[in-house]
Amino acid sequence: MFKNLHDREDTLGLSYRNEGKVDSVFHSHAYYEIYYFHGGSCNYLIGGNIYMLQPGDLILMNGMTLHCPKVDNAVPYIRTTVHFEPAALKPYLELPHAVNVLQPFQELKNCRLTLRGPEKEEAERILHEMSVHRRTDGLIAYNRLHLAFLDLLYFVHDQCQRTLRAGREFSSEKEKHVQRIVSFLEERFADDLHLEHLQEHLNFSKFYLSKIFKEITGLTIFQFVYRRRINEAKTLFLHNPGHSVTDVCLQVGFKHLAHFSRLFKQQVGLTPEKYKKTVREQLSS
Repeated sequence: MFKNLHDREDTLGLSYRNEGKVDSVFHSHAYYEIYYFHGGSCNYLIGGNIYMLQPGDLILMNGMTLHCPKVDNAVPYIRTTVHFEPAALKPYLELPHAVNVLQPFQELKNCRLTLRGPEKEEAERILHEMSVHRRTDGLIAYNRLHLAFLDLLYFVHDQCQRTLRAGREFSSEKEKHVQRIVSFLEERFADDLHLEHLQEHLNFSKFYLSKIFKEITGLTIFQFVYRRRINEAKTLFLHNPGHSVTDVCLQVGFKHLAHFSRLFKQQVGLTPEKYKKTVREQLSS
């Protein structure tokens, strides 16, 4: 079913009921992810969406959209994550009568399922089974792990068909305003932005907008913008290796190369030049 049957890490990753602390840093990745929230206090930002999580919430992510959890570390933050390479499922999807279990990731990109009652119990049962088989050695346990994983994908597909079209609700007007700020910034992050632009667009005081944005996301508005620009720069270095660092700097919205380089190294751990060189070497290997 999977390309490398003996390479668990390359095909399927599982972190079950993780309670470790997490850095609230925006990031993206090429693999798909299923995130399940068991408990704690977490606002999850994915692209232009903000999800105020409750136990039983399950999030699908196609990975490439910038995302970040904002967690209250005063209470235990418990979550399970499953990540996988979609290409690994290709042989299975080509079988007769196979259902395209990747459809929710491909068409809906990123979304939340609110699971309660029997649906919540079923999701937790499947995740627990995956954890048990993951900790067990041997080919039988390995195959049972992947069968449970397929069961999870079918479960998610079924839930999406029944509930996702209803749309999502905001729990407060304040969260709705922050959602509008994020959507605006996603569209305009590379522009020469000023808080006055937000004030004019949303018809609220820039001081109020700054306050509620920090309260909900844990970031200032410009911290969000800068992180979004850096993530876009990483994508450009990957897909356009011929572009110079200066070209990328200007393209993502920075005016000064020194400012771009300093923030890039703070967020990525490498200078733009070293990151670009690393990407080029990986592409040529």
